[in-house]
Amino acid sequence: MSKKIIKNIIGLDKYWMPFTANKQFRSNPRILLKAKGVYYTKSNGGKLLDATSGLWCVNAGHGRKEISRAIKKQIELIDYSPAFQMGHEKVFRLAENLSNILPKNINKIFFTNSGSEAVETSLKIVHHYYALADKKEKRIIIGRERSYHGVNYGGISVSGIQNNRNNFGPLITQIKHLPHTHNLEKNSFSRGQPKWGTHLADNLENMIKKFGSKRIAAVIIEPIAGSTGVHVPPLGYLQKIRKICDKYNILLIFDEVITGFGRTGNAFASNAFKVNPDIIVLAKGLTNGAVPMGAVGVKKEIYETINQYTKSPFAIEFPHGYTYSGNPVSSAAALATLNLYKKEKLFEKAKKISKFWEDAVHSLKGLPKIIDIRNFGLMAAIELDPIKEEPTKRAFEIYLKCFDNGLLIRTTGDTIALSPPLIINKKQIEKIIWILGKIIKKSN
Repeated sequence: MSKKIIKNIIGLDKYWMPFTANKQFRSNPRILLKAKGVYYTKSNGGKLLDATSGLWCVNAGHGRKEISRAIKKQIELIDYSPAFQMGHEKVFRLAENLSNILPKNINKIFFTNSGSEAVETSLKIVHHYYALADKKEKRIIIGRERSYHGVNYGGISVSGIQNNRNNFGPLITQIKHLPHTHNLEKNSFSRGQPKWGTHLADNLENMIKKFGSKRIAAVIIEPIAGSTGVHVPPLGYLQKIRKICDKYNILLIFDEVITGFGRTGNAFASNAFKVNPDIIVLAKGLTNGAVPMGAVGVKKEIYETINQYTKSPFAIEFPHGYTYSGNPVSSAAALATLNLYKKEKLFEKAKKISKFWEDAVHSLKGLPKIIDIRNFGLMAAIELDPIKEEPTKRAFEIYLKCFDNGLLIRTTGDTIALSPPLIINKKQIEKIIWILGKIIKKSN
């Protein structure tokens, strides 16, 4: 069955797959046919336990009829509405419902089509805000090493994963990077937030003293750095970053594309760490991955300042947007998704099962080649000792063997990243750990 389906796929040699070893894939294609709950169905009919929520996005599980029905109903009612100078009812309702669960200081929402676009939008909002406030010298944006903020030019400029930046220069100028907080010697096998590393936030103040607060516009941070391998912030680190930003009048952007919508056991990592940003970037779990959508939330003062300095009532306050901003079908999917989270109390369920998840993941400690395990909420990473002169190979081979054995994991470098749907139960967690442990034991 599998070979027949793969053979009959039209365009297998035409589609250029993103973030994929295309040559390797075509030698043995991994094709998915269906998805329901926490499982995919592979082309050979076998089940694939999804330990990654698709790509950090299917938080409410696959095949949710509440979402598909909302999409069907909406597309038959109004399939598309121009986003400029007019709107449709659902996008306003979505902005209201989303603002109700965001950190209390965030109450203006701008919609995009992805996390990458949301990051770009947040950076443009920052520069537009300061330009209108006659502070055009505030141009520097500070990111962090080993951070991921999407793949557009602004995003890769503030990001700190070097392989995503190579060959794409020149990048946006006036970007600086703080050091990352990952330290195997000090923090390996930490449960939750590591104790060492709070002092690394002091690098922000040192950078401000070097370049001057009048030149620095914003700091952009993933509260938990996901794509680089689930780097959990040290105790007090984010609080210290917030305090320094307040001291020097610098905006703080939280990129919660991965950590948003229950991943930490709270609506957002901002809630989990009790640190409110000035701007928040969202996507992925916003629509449960069903259709593309992203969003940027900003505090009232930013929105009102931009309006205040736009004199004419006929002038466009923020010359930015996308053809599909707040698309009706995406808005319907997002509304249905938010309703599911609330109705089924999925954020609370994630928090309740997170201790069981933590214990299960850390039970792998001691297996060959595991040099670190870290976790927070329903996120975890298992870092492996790289094969000399063959980085990424060990983790990728485990990924392939897990796929063949009915488990979907994600790898980044030589780290295995796990982020199951929030509907996961204890038996399914045990199955994830059993399959993964078996494969790791057999790997060389």
